[in-house]
Amino acid sequence: MPLTYIQIAQAKAPNGALKLSDGRGLTLVVQPSGTKVWRLKYRYEGKQKTLHLGHWPKLGISEARQRSEEARKLITEGSDPALVKRFGPVAAKVKIVAGNSFRDVAEEWLEKCERDELSIVTINKIRWLLDKAYPKLGALPIEVIRPLDVLAVLKTLEAAGTLESARRLRSVISRIFRFGVATGRIERDVACDLRGAIATPKSKNLAAITTAREAGVLLRAIENYTGHEITAIALECSAHLFVRPGELRQAEWPEFDADQSVWAIPPEKTKMRRPHWVPLSRQMMAKLHRLHDLTGSGQHLFPCLGKDGMPMSENTVNLALRRLGFKADQMTAHGFRAMAATLLNESGQWHPDAIERQLAHIETNEVRRAYTRGEYWPERVRMMQWWSDHIEELRKAPLVQRSSFGSVPTPAVRLAS
Repeated sequence: MPLTYIQIAQAKAPNGALKLSDGRGLTLVVQPSGTKVWRLKYRYEGKQKTLHLGHWPKLGISEARQRSEEARKLITEGSDPALVKRFGPVAAKVKIVAGNSFRDVAEEWLEKCERDELSIVTINKIRWLLDKAYPKLGALPIEVIRPLDVLAVLKTLEAAGTLESARRLRSVISRIFRFGVATGRIERDVACDLRGAIATPKSKNLAAITTAREAGVLLRAIENYTGHEITAIALECSAHLFVRPGELRQAEWPEFDADQSVWAIPPEKTKMRRPHWVPLSRQMMAKLHRLHDLTGSGQHLFPCLGKDGMPMSENTVNLALRRLGFKADQMTAHGFRAMAATLLNESGQWHPDAIERQLAHIETNEVRRAYTRGEYWPERVRMMQWWSDHIEELRKAPLVQRSSFGSVPTPAVRLAS
């Protein structure tokens, strides 16, 4: 039976929400507070949905019925009335088809990234960012998403103080929209309009120890690390190899050639998506033999304890440094790279290009790159042995007491001989 004015005016719900049906899915929901809301239940693309029409008495019975009829007409024409209400008349032209939602387009773009051999680490970071966008954007047809919808996602991250994540997510969403343009789904990249719409993160260098004296203190502390032996070896390898932290923790035994003393990092694990070779010094070979006795039966050099087939956490080395007393603004896992780069360059014994190649930095000048295709391999082999010898000398340097300045004593340090 259709509802009457008297029924609606007298309706109360003292013990919870009361639903009064007007027929054909149109319902008046009466709240205990006295609020009365018109809602239309309907099915679209096989899913049960609800459309909020308005509040009574501002929206009367006849107007509510008229709006419900307009909504049913949109459904008959193949449009979702909820989308039309949210995005306006442009959404009436949108036909939701398989593969047309933001999530579908994003996943298709990620598959392309994988075919383009984007590194696993990069893919995982992109997925982590997209997980923050999917709750608000994932189910929406990509055609109807407006700059304001994307901005709402970015503002959530900005409010949480994660400015760098917001900046990177805007870039990722923009690339997905450009992919949507290339595949004929949309006509423009709406995220492009949001450049400068959120606060710019302040760039800061990762903390690192970059003097020989401080390096000696660090290396001695690592030698006396009392935590798990595998973590201790990871700290030592970080110092000797100075690869990116992600490359070290994901290292697998088949990548190592013990006969040639070389670690071949596959392109999918490197930041630049190029294969990278690391000469292994005598000291490193000894550490690897020691580590092989502990983890050689598995896949990874540094496995995650309790999780088969998974590498150790990306925070393991950083946490170990904190346990040794080095704060986040003093030293990080990535800081071993800065330490090596600084001390190798200061030694004056090695060509700067050889150091850059060992750091897996790509020459940006195409002409210059063509002349360095030899990658300085013989020099890098000698350099890595020298580096292991040098940091061993720093570690063994005699401990002396510096003179105090005024009434503030200066801590003891280890000096290189």
